[in-house]
Amino acid sequence: MKRQIREVRYFLFGQHFSDGLRITLAILIPSVVLYRFGQFETGLIISLGAFWVSITDAPGPVVHRRNGMLYGLLVVVLVSLITGFARLNVWLLGVEILLFSFFFSMFALYGNRATAVGTAGLLAMILTMDRELEPAAVWQYGALVCAGGLWYTAISLTFSQLRPYRAAQQALGECIHEISKFLMIKADFYSIRTDLQEDYRKLMAQQAIVSEKQDAVREILFKTRVIVKETTWTGRLLVLTFSDILDLYEQITAMYYDYPSIRERFGKTGVLDDIARLIRQLAIEMDYIGLAIQSNRPYKSRKDLMRHLERLKTKIDDIGKQDTEGSNLVLKKILITLRNLNQRLNDIHTYSPTVLSEKPQKNRTAEYSRFVSHQEIDPKLAVNSLTLSSSIFRHSLRVTIACLVGFVAAKLIAYGNHGYWILLTASLILKPAFSLTKQRNYERIIGTVIGGLIGVGLLILIPNTTGLFWVMLFLMIGAYSFQRTNYIVMVILMTPYILILFRFLGLGGISVAEERVVDTLIGCVIAFAASYLFPHWESQQLKNLLRDVLVANRAYLRKLVESLSGKPLTLLEYKLVRKDVYVSSANLSAAFQRMTSEPQSKQWHKNEIHQFVVLNHILSSNIATITSARLNAEHPSACPPEILRPVRRSLTVLNESLKKLDPAPPQPAAEPPASEPVLPEKPETVVTEDRSLKEQLDFIQKVSHDIGKLTDTILT
Repeated sequence: MKRQIREVRYFLFGQHFSDGLRITLAILIPSVVLYRFGQFETGLIISLGAFWVSITDAPGPVVHRRNGMLYGLLVVVLVSLITGFARLNVWLLGVEILLFSFFFSMFALYGNRATAVGTAGLLAMILTMDRELEPAAVWQYGALVCAGGLWYTAISLTFSQLRPYRAAQQALGECIHEISKFLMIKADFYSIRTDLQEDYRKLMAQQAIVSEKQDAVREILFKTRVIVKETTWTGRLLVLTFSDILDLYEQITAMYYDYPSIRERFGKTGVLDDIARLIRQLAIEMDYIGLAIQSNRPYKSRKDLMRHLERLKTKIDDIGKQDTEGSNLVLKKILITLRNLNQRLNDIHTYSPTVLSEKPQKNRTAEYSRFVSHQEIDPKLAVNSLTLSSSIFRHSLRVTIACLVGFVAAKLIAYGNHGYWILLTASLILKPAFSLTKQRNYERIIGTVIGGLIGVGLLILIPNTTGLFWVMLFLMIGAYSFQRTNYIVMVILMTPYILILFRFLGLGGISVAEERVVDTLIGCVIAFAASYLFPHWESQQLKNLLRDVLVANRAYLRKLVESLSGKPLTLLEYKLVRKDVYVSSANLSAAFQRMTSEPQSKQWHKNEIHQFVVLNHILSSNIATITSARLNAEHPSACPPEILRPVRRSLTVLNESLKKLDPAPPQPAAEPPASEPVLPEKPETVVTEDRSLKEQLDFIQKVSHDIGKLTDTILT
């Protein structure tokens, strides 16, 4: 029950719920106010403009949001005017649909915000094409749409100005929430009752979500000037907390052990259940910290985890005394890791103003900029993408064909007065990936049917207009809160909201519900059929993603070699390499998950790709274990050549695998060749061979060889 309560609180204090409230108020206020003055139709057009611009207001830095909304406003006003005149001639309208559906779909080349601007343009065209507008009224219509867009932009920017850190707090809290889920999945690896392959599948899927949330936090933190400059206590706290959370995530990722072995050796002792229980308690503690940050409230630890750690230590010591032949060293390592995690959690929620008041370094802004991607709006990218080898070009062709077919179907099928719903459904369902289109199709149909039944029931049971208004308000907030996170819930809530709105407009109830369901089914059929045109299967890009993961792990391994060779390890460079590993692994995991939803005949080496994902996770986890330990050491010593031999062989194997995946893989200019890492001829400090380190490096070599064999199998 406590977990469900936390989930509800995360939702209520989260970015998406606050967005839902803001969008609902911005849409509702013009219509309600002008209704009082007998200008309800005028208010609806202003609300429509506010809704279209709200689509472009995706979470991110305020400057990017402002620019996105202003460009979106320009697009929807121009499209409204053009469509208002084009609709007077059916052939001219058909040409507009042909050109605009392709043009706006190509916006996906420039990132999510540009995609949202293109979506707003498409919606403006579709929702204007059936409006009864005289030529003289088109200009007034465009002006009212512009007023609505400006109204929403003003509200959104005002909220951001009043609470400049709120978006960053919400994004950071959501990121910690997802990392806590990642840690919760890690606990299952120590339970003898779970299937390890299923645990890895869940872990890889969650890794993709965590990577997405981390990118969202980087976007907001490192591209928001007031936070990057660290001139306030809150700004420094957010940046420092995110940095520590990334280090904490690295520790969680590095928690790799030979799970089949420890399950076999210690499963009967019950200690693994204790470890799993303690990891879950740490995950819950982390979840509460994320909730405190998201809700902007202080948090005091509710658990005495040190007491549980001491109990675990006692049990591990008892196992060591009883098992004279074996060794409990691996259990002691797990205990040390859990203590470190607990200490990091304590540090995060006990930051003091003294710690955060230290003068920030002048070059911090430049450092932060290296952790975020920068998307330039270059027309050459669109020109170069006009080829069937581009997935976005193929997607744009599919959307164009689907919209044209939907337009013709709407004109030929004389069922109701809202034929544009067919185009609306087809354009919104189609996604660049086949699996996403398939999922959206299913969710749209189920959501529309369920929502239609709910809507009809509400119209029958609540004849009172005031009651319907409050129900509609609730549905609006819910629909706009879930529009970016849960599509099926959004559709379920949006459908009765639309039906109630049409009742207020005097356009009937049950008949409109029937029409919406029929039009949705037609649109879904068109979209599903179009998804088979010029398909771009996930398997077609997996080879590049496999290569990216190997390139990232090779760079990660090189940092380990440099550290073991006695070369000082720069923290910034190490974190950049670590980020590349996380991002590339998450991209591969996400693509693999999408591929499993595609037709069986299009799934390329499904089992082998899964093993490849798991092995690379194991490889990066072991690299992180050694490298982070050396970073934390005060004076790490250089290792003799014989210790380095396994890791040098690992680099050679990774290079060979890369050559097979791509005859000419990208080589970092500043890096030495993998087979000949830079080693000091005579290390200043020669240490005796560390058996534990040697075993870890030997294991890294074994995993690298397994990856090499798997690469051969995949390419066969």
